[in-house]
Amino acid sequence: MPEVVRECTVGSFSAAQEASEGAVGESSRVDTAPKRAEASTSLPGDALAAAAARRFVRTALDQWAAGHSFADAGLTERVAADAVLLVSELVTNAVVHAGTDVGLHCRVESAPAAGADAGRGCHLVVEVTDRHAARAVGGAAPDPDDDAVLDGGDSGDGGDGSYGRTGRGLRLVAELAESWGVTYRRVSKTVWFRLVLDGSDRADDGLDLLPSARPSIVPQSRGAAAERADVRWTGQSAFSFLAETSDILAGQFDEEMVASLATQLLVPRLADWSAVWLRSEAAGGGMARARLAQVWHTKENRIEPLRRALEKDPPVLSDGQRGAVPWKWPGEPAAYGPGGATLACRLVAGGREVGLLLLGRVGLVGIPGEVAGLVEDFARRVAHAVLAARQYTRQATISQVLQRGLLPSGIARPPGLDTAIVYEPSDGAWAGGDFYDIFPAGDRRWCFALGDVCGNGPEAAVVTGLARPVLRLLAREGYAVGEVLGRLNRTLAEEAVEAVEAAAAAVSAAGVPVAGIGGGGKFLSLLCGELVPYPEAEGGGVRCTLASAGHPLPLILRPDGSVRAAAKPQMLLGVMEDVEYECESFDLAPGDTLLCVTDGVTERRSGSRLFDDGDGLSAVLATCAGLTAAGVAERVRRAVDEFAASPPDDDLAMLVLQAR
Repeated sequence: MPEVVRECTVGSFSAAQEASEGAVGESSRVDTAPKRAEASTSLPGDALAAAAARRFVRTALDQWAAGHSFADAGLTERVAADAVLLVSELVTNAVVHAGTDVGLHCRVESAPAAGADAGRGCHLVVEVTDRHAARAVGGAAPDPDDDAVLDGGDSGDGGDGSYGRTGRGLRLVAELAESWGVTYRRVSKTVWFRLVLDGSDRADDGLDLLPSARPSIVPQSRGAAAERADVRWTGQSAFSFLAETSDILAGQFDEEMVASLATQLLVPRLADWSAVWLRSEAAGGGMARARLAQVWHTKENRIEPLRRALEKDPPVLSDGQRGAVPWKWPGEPAAYGPGGATLACRLVAGGREVGLLLLGRVGLVGIPGEVAGLVEDFARRVAHAVLAARQYTRQATISQVLQRGLLPSGIARPPGLDTAIVYEPSDGAWAGGDFYDIFPAGDRRWCFALGDVCGNGPEAAVVTGLARPVLRLLAREGYAVGEVLGRLNRTLAEEAVEAVEAAAAAVSAAGVPVAGIGGGGKFLSLLCGELVPYPEAEGGGVRCTLASAGHPLPLILRPDGSVRAAAKPQMLLGVMEDVEYECESFDLAPGDTLLCVTDGVTERRSGSRLFDDGDGLSAVLATCAGLTAAGVAERVRRAVDEFAASPPDDDLAMLVLQAR
């Protein structure tokens, strides 16, 4: 029986019977409070999670309904059906969109009452927590004419591990629950909903959010308790909120994601709805018109009406309005909630205005200065995150442009050979780490190269930009492989240092924050070869001559599955000027495969082990007999990717040549 529930704490009922349905490792805790029951569990993030969550909630509600304390609390079949449906949706969303283990917590709460009112005002609260705080809540609005089954409703029940059809998303939660929201923490995100148990309909207007989800902010009728709550929120709670904001926004590389997270951090903690406008730099200088990037509301069915109202009448602050300032409640209140208090605040970082933040709270006359100050601090953090995301995007764009110039525009197809290339730069790297090339050299000769510059960043790009055209020029001038490497080595030794230093100085002067400026990047490992196809009348195949300068040795795979190295190791290029390189020549018969890789393959690390320890690459290649060139490349790439759970920290490049 597969593991479904990893740990479980339960109040007011025993979870022992869950073991018969696939749950393991459970323990129980009974809460003796007469008007409060709790149940919590942890689910693995797989296809069985939604079905396990439905069984868990159903068991909890059945046993609570049977208990004396909650016999009159309103735990009806309708409430149970709604709760099971909604928890299935939220758990499925957590598994699909966050991909982590899922925490599930249920509780029944009731206001203290006695006599005839006992059991009245009860609520069922369900919280679903995942471990991916920065991932936005998933779930698109549905097509009103679509009668597809809820994606969570079929999860795990079919036995095939599928998740069913998607589409209804969080709209179901908004329609069935009295209230719902998202609570962000430093390392987790909780989506919660609340159902009324006394049989009354949920309110359509206004909000009655969980006290644990959001402290109160200046209600119209203030009492001593409300005053104390505001003091706590603008004191220690404010510091905690801002710290979580910084943690969640740090490292976001997409300004759209920053805007989305900003609105969801505010709602429902600090506001009932919020919106973010972003203003980009215009092509001719200055600032372009702001666009509405993100709108969020505690009730999802009111997001689109609110968006339309804000797009129709966006806030425009005058030059004299600084900080968080009161603003008018937008549009038609009936479309998305009653009136209340609104704050508008520019998003400013480094003296540059990148957008505007607007938030509203239902039912308030005004928002106090302490909270306005908190919003200003929050807005500054959002603005800096937007600028950082834009800077990353600019750098990534420059990298892509450079890479297109440093790599061949297409893959050449030498006669008598099938070819396959895999090229995967490491995340965030500048262009220039690894490079490959295949090109005709005249007189029925074809040349190929696979190189890896020591280092990364713009310095590595400079070395690549120097090496590749020199290599092509020498090969087309008729120099043999050994002479090509020797002359290229002298060129690098003479010119690479000056070129690298010039690149480092230029990038530093431009103020571009690129790691590795001033480091090595002057040396190059290179596998260089020459191919001369045999005529088909002579049986086909290819004559190959190659040499390896400080590069992982190429491997030959025969059709019988045997593997051998095809060269011997020699000196890295750019280290010493007077080095002579020796070549090896051999025939690739039809069906033979030549595999060339960079050290991103051989030195892929998992703990203390490397991928090529114990001839690991040869072992994987031996299993590729009978595959096409593309099949060989894909199997080796997949083996390298699956070797370690962490993402690669080096560029990966492969060149596969198969004679036919």
